[in-house]
Amino acid sequence: MNFYSTAKLRLIGALAIGSLLAACSSVPIQTGQASKMQTAWVVIGENGQAIARAITTDTTCPALVQDGKAASMNIRAAADTLPLRKTASKPEDSKPSTFPVLTCEAALLASTKTASIAGRDLPIPKPVAQKIIVIGDTGCRLKVADNYFQSCNDSEKWAFREMVETAARFKPDLVVHVGDYHYRENACPEGNKECAGSPWGYGWDTWQADFFTPAHALLKVAPWVVVRGNHETCVRAGQGWWRLMDPRPLKRGRDCVDEGNDMRGDYSDPYAVPLGRVGSEQAQLIIFDSAKVPIKPMAKTDAAYQLYMEQFKTVNALAESADFNIFIDHHPILAFAAERKKDGPLNIFPGNLAMQDIMQTLNTTRLFPSSVQATLAGHVHLFQALTFSTDHPVQFVAGNGGSSLDTPLPIPLAANSTPYTEARLDFFSNSNEVGFMTMEREQQSWKIQAWNKRGKLITECRTQGKKTECKNK
Repeated sequence: MNFYSTAKLRLIGALAIGSLLAACSSVPIQTGQASKMQTAWVVIGENGQAIARAITTDTTCPALVQDGKAASMNIRAAADTLPLRKTASKPEDSKPSTFPVLTCEAALLASTKTASIAGRDLPIPKPVAQKIIVIGDTGCRLKVADNYFQSCNDSEKWAFREMVETAARFKPDLVVHVGDYHYRENACPEGNKECAGSPWGYGWDTWQADFFTPAHALLKVAPWVVVRGNHETCVRAGQGWWRLMDPRPLKRGRDCVDEGNDMRGDYSDPYAVPLGRVGSEQAQLIIFDSAKVPIKPMAKTDAAYQLYMEQFKTVNALAESADFNIFIDHHPILAFAAERKKDGPLNIFPGNLAMQDIMQTLNTTRLFPSSVQATLAGHVHLFQALTFSTDHPVQFVAGNGGSSLDTPLPIPLAANSTPYTEARLDFFSNSNEVGFMTMEREQQSWKIQAWNKRGKLITECRTQGKKTECKNK
């Protein structure tokens, strides 16, 4: 065979390989996409639907490659600067929210084995989630109204990233964040070296600094379930919540842009995330948006009262789909809150009275349907574990994710202390060390452990059916 024949065969072979690659990929990966990619991760939505998300400074969405086949992602939110609206801060301490990035998304197929965006591998949901990491209240607080400016530049005083990197080494199948991602609401005061140079406000730069950059290690290893906190309401970081985080479609009118639509933007329906079956037990998470719930009971004529009533009816219906349900919201229902004012005594408060008032209307003194055996929350910046000798779910609070920590409650508590008048406390533990929780499924039981930011065990519980036993380490 002469040189020209050999060259011709090589050319034909190269064309054939190129045609094969083109058949496997409907959209080519554009050069430069990887360098413009800010982050890529997987969020789990209603009925367990996995959604790939990407944030990029590019003008077009990248391709999502599933099992070797590429397709363009959809634009969720285009780059934009949103007009200044009423916020939780004074006008002089507020500014318009700027998002100079494209938010893109696409559903992952249930059959997908591998997926990537711009060369970044994505974590694939497992049919059965065996190990779950739980974190909450993670951002760095910069707030004029409280005259509180956390040391965002000190990894010991704001230890979210260290905690994340420790938690990632546990190789979870799923990560649950119980709310409050964003805390940098106002500018760091001039001359304050502890937070100097920090972005502030509700735009992308703050979301990136407060959450996406320090959370990278966990975003990379597992899909996420995201729960909304009071810091993500429309008068605070709600615009970023809807553009970046919530798994449901972004719709005009509930995007927190126009404050006249805040009744739509601040409330969203509960949904379930299946966790699969182990043995004879089907388990699921029930996600509840309590972002706007007040502390005190509401009047029954209040529009929010009616909304929450219908949503708790939905919770009851969702709970019928599984043997073991874990109810997750931001505000603790069966846990304590504590507050110490300067040089004053420590005041201890019960669980959220507004939610208790509504829930007992539907489920009497248990508050929850009988198949809800555990509940998770944040909001109080502590870890808490509470079990009851009465028929109430075990309550865990994972509000110790890195934001300014609360004063721990005394142990033992005063006699007859309870977060709810009809609940009799059996075990109580709390800690204000920065840390996280793990929930690990076993045959017909769960092992729940609380860890500090360096991976030291704090508390361990085992739940089987309606019985939970805990001990401190």
